[in-house]
Amino acid sequence: MFLEKKEEGKLHKGSVLVGYDLGEKYSQISYCIYGQEDVDTVATVVGTKQYNIPTMLCKREGVNQWFYGKDAVKNAGEEAMIPVEGLLKLARKGEKIELDGESFDPVALLTLFLKRSMTLLNLITTIEKIHSIMFTVDELDDRMVEILTLVSANLGLKTTHIYLQSHTESFYSFMLHQPPELWTYQAIACEHDGLRLKTYRMECNKRTTPIVVLIEEQIYDTLVIPEDTEDEDTRQGAYQLADERFLGILQKMCEGRIISSAYLLGDGFREEWNERSLQFLCHNRRVFQGNNLFSRGACYGLLEKLEPSEVGTKHVFLGKDKLKSNIGMNVLRQGKESYYALLDAGENWYEVTKECEFLLEGDRQIDFVVTPLTGKNIETKQIPLTGGNGSGAPYTRYRLEMSMSAPETVQIKVTDLGFGELFPPTDQIWEQSFNVP
Repeated sequence: MFLEKKEEGKLHKGSVLVGYDLGEKYSQISYCIYGQEDVDTVATVVGTKQYNIPTMLCKREGVNQWFYGKDAVKNAGEEAMIPVEGLLKLARKGEKIELDGESFDPVALLTLFLKRSMTLLNLITTIEKIHSIMFTVDELDDRMVEILTLVSANLGLKTTHIYLQSHTESFYSFMLHQPPELWTYQAIACEHDGLRLKTYRMECNKRTTPIVVLIEEQIYDTLVIPEDTEDEDTRQGAYQLADERFLGILQKMCEGRIISSAYLLGDGFREEWNERSLQFLCHNRRVFQGNNLFSRGACYGLLEKLEPSEVGTKHVFLGKDKLKSNIGMNVLRQGKESYYALLDAGENWYEVTKECEFLLEGDRQIDFVVTPLTGKNIETKQIPLTGGNGSGAPYTRYRLEMSMSAPETVQIKVTDLGFGELFPPTDQIWEQSFNVP
């Protein structure tokens, strides 16, 4: 028998949702007000489209005065100023940083940058009134999940609706909210910061239910755009070489495929160096250029998490951070046998949690039904609750807690809660794990 629990409250009209793109060099903040259709990006200068916030701090020597973003860049060259760049890399490394005779935790410095940069939202709302926030980063590995979890806990936000997703998933979330003709077939995005090109190719498998969406990623380190300090002849030669290489990459991406739309992202596309490659890309395709796709995609990702759209319920994105199988139990509920879903395919493994209570009689064993999205090779994972107290109770009530420690590893914790006053709980706990495809 299954004992259901109530869900958390839903969004309210006027709720502010924030998408924060945390980058190595630059960060961006987008937001939407629930009940309104538009997703906007915060400008660092009011009335402009200057969205980039340099991911940087600067400390004045001898005093506890810090600058962030453009002010940090502006002050970095002055005397008695100590710049701190590469905040994400420093946080990943985790080693204390010596500044001005003091030792600083790099995660605390990253938290300081986020706190300061989020004051840009003060013209729209106060931090206390933010309903939810989605952080998006280039790569969301175990270490970055740990860092962002620590940062989130120290931001002073009043909400518990804090989520994480990769740039890849932000691209998917963004496309879900674009006109269907832009991703009827396939869509691509090319992100270039001047030194590195990263490409994304999104395709939908319409033969599955729900429709499975996959995104292929590639990184190219040989497509370098020269600095303005180079002489004209050197720049023109480098531009021509970059254009040829980019054209070859695009031809390979598009070969044998129908690409509905393409997005050129980042400062690497500001210079007009890609004449031939752009001409190829624009042939029978819609092409867009900008740099705030990921922060906007983070906002759309929030909307899908908190209140899924019709198109969102018909699609599931399977990235490398995703659970790729549905997990549930066959239960007796209100006298009828039914399947109860516990974990859904398409969830990020680091966000997976489930807690419920149930009654067992007879054999003390839990059977989990694991169904890959293909619907094939369905497995039953059995968790025996051995070593029980044998109290003679007709039923025993248990609490089940589920989480994941990796994209393919499910962690199980079961606690004995007893059965009524005659059979008090033993508080016995079983902890096991099992792998999923």
